[in-house]
Amino acid sequence: MEKDFQNWHNKKSNIDKIEKRPFFHEREIWFCYLGANIGFEQDGSGEEFLRPVLIVRKFNNEIFWGIPLTKAHKKLAKKAEKYYFSFSFISDIKSAAILSQIRLIDARRLSRHIGIMPDAEFIKLIEKLKALLP
Repeated sequence: MEKDFQNWHNKKSNIDKIEKRPFFHEREIWFCYLGANIGFEQDGSGEEFLRPVLIVRKFNNEIFWGIPLTKAHKKLAKKAEKYYFSFSFISDIKSAAILSQIRLIDARRLSRHIGIMPDAEFIKLIEKLKALLP
């Protein structure tokens, strides 16, 4: 499938002009303008290039570490399971945080708040994320 880098560039130019960033907290899940990316990097989808993202660490009101989420349930090889954390923040819908895709994100990319990760699940996710570090 051909990626629409030109439309993403136009959208990104408009996002960069946003002056007021939304107020956000750790554990929140937001739709985020992730855009059209390279290779295996997670893309946003639709005309707005949106993807749900879990806020893992808030550094200040401008930037945070975010982890893209997916609803895709593909059979994972045993060695790949360590890069995913499954949970549910909407009843009857399973989501997976793609731990290997953690990235620094500017809060201007946040579109709208859609949920919050339960505290107990967040603690487990952080433990699994720390286990990935050398």
